[in-house]
Amino acid sequence: MNDAQPTALLTPGVEYDRLYDDFAWEVPAQFNIASVCCDRWAEDPERLAMIEVHDDGSAREITFLELKLGANRLANSLAAHGIQPGDRVGVLLPQRHETALAHLACFKLGVIAVPLFSLFGPEALHHRLADCGMRAIVSDARGMATLDEIRHQLPALTAIYTVDAAPGAGRPTADALDFHAELAAASDAFVTRDTRADDPALIIYTSGTTGSPKGAVHGHRVLLGHLPGVEISHDLLPQPGDRFWTPADWAWIGGLLDVLLPSLYHAVPIVAHRMLKFSPEAAFALIERHRVRNLFLPPTALKLMRRVKQPQRRWRLDVRSVASGGESLGEALLAWGRETFGVTINEFYGQTECNMVLSACASLDVHRPGAIGKAVPGHELAIVDAEGQRLADGETGHIAVRSPDPVMFLHYWQKPEATAAKFAGEWLLTGDMGFRDAEGYFTFLSRDDDVITSAGYRIGPAPIENCLLGHPAVRMAAVVGKPDELRTEIVAAYVVLAEDWEPTPALVETLQQHVRSRLAAHEYPREIHFIDEFPMTATGKIVRKALRTLDRDETP
Repeated sequence: MNDAQPTALLTPGVEYDRLYDDFAWEVPAQFNIASVCCDRWAEDPERLAMIEVHDDGSAREITFLELKLGANRLANSLAAHGIQPGDRVGVLLPQRHETALAHLACFKLGVIAVPLFSLFGPEALHHRLADCGMRAIVSDARGMATLDEIRHQLPALTAIYTVDAAPGAGRPTADALDFHAELAAASDAFVTRDTRADDPALIIYTSGTTGSPKGAVHGHRVLLGHLPGVEISHDLLPQPGDRFWTPADWAWIGGLLDVLLPSLYHAVPIVAHRMLKFSPEAAFALIERHRVRNLFLPPTALKLMRRVKQPQRRWRLDVRSVASGGESLGEALLAWGRETFGVTINEFYGQTECNMVLSACASLDVHRPGAIGKAVPGHELAIVDAEGQRLADGETGHIAVRSPDPVMFLHYWQKPEATAAKFAGEWLLTGDMGFRDAEGYFTFLSRDDDVITSAGYRIGPAPIENCLLGHPAVRMAAVVGKPDELRTEIVAAYVVLAEDWEPTPALVETLQQHVRSRLAAHEYPREIHFIDEFPMTATGKIVRKALRTLDRDETP
């Protein structure tokens, strides 16, 4: 019996400043994600790794030993089909235990896993598979139907596994391998490859809101790099009784490296449930039924859940921590979180190339409405100009992370020029604009291409959006700059109204005055447009570029 216990990188009971000042990375030369996320816990045959919740509501408990043996079998099967260390293997699956098996098998074998969103269309999928020269892929019936459209354009793809090979499940690609039959025929004995910490483990593609998606290559060390940010954003995970769930797809860095792999690393049971269309009522019911204590809820999910009336009276919630990232939440949403979950939602910040580097932590008194938080222990951040020179506190510039850093990507796949452009000297430029105050809090203002220049002022959309969200009429809001002959640009707001509110000229004036009185006269939206829904990326972020295009097509 293995008596190993989860070991956090951050020490509980220590104030933030001391945690930050005393932290030192201990990244071993040899490191493999599968070894620390699976193999070491599998020595205890009863240790719970995952609760897989099916569409009919039934649930299955899965141990670390089951994950290890399944991953060993898949690694042997991949090797038998000619997949070698360094090859790229796609994982085109939603939240289910086979997704975890596929990733662990890749890490064990030393191949590079490529997580893929299960709702990708043929063009998005083809770009990623062709770009990285994918050799094998694990998918389901939905993914198989899409793959069948593009298979003839992918000569490097030699092995396709389907987890849905049962009669009636559908298997369009005739030579697809039956995932479960392959596992049953393979040996469950496999020695995990002794990889270096810097050996490539993952290619995670950027969302591609500007230009074609690029493959960010991460080494095995990226998991270690994430742990301080995950721990601090969840009020010092792990704690006794912790149990994790997120509606975020495990294909994205937020689902995979903010939730799935850290949960396995810390032996915190993770709830796996595919939710093709997010339902706030179903989310609350899942949290209650499976005693979820730790939640990563993207801003879009939180905003939808906020529409449910008095959820704390309908469901018994025993939540210990809630983290969110991707967009600034604003005080109204934070107040709702405290009322609903009984905790302060910790906002964190990062991106595909360099994630979980800023965070709030209410239990350490690191929390300020409107700010992201402070630098996570182990990461050095600053506000710099385009040449990488530090700016003074209060000045607006690029949010930047000092390299090297274990959470930082190795490079973009076969794009050295794009990789070089990401850096200014020793600083990785996130592409986001913000400022740092004298106490070390960072505030996000906008993407560098979202800054609005109006009458000589540089205006970030985030504070205006948060202000609009504080009005009861507003369910969602996005702000962009609209070309203007006199002012260069004006502030234009797009608003999705809450229920029982009607779009009227009077409401436009009310919302304008709401912003003018709370922010500044030069920041209020001179135009407000009411729309039914926003253009979104697959990760739930508003595509402001599409709104700017819409602006140009409109007449005021």
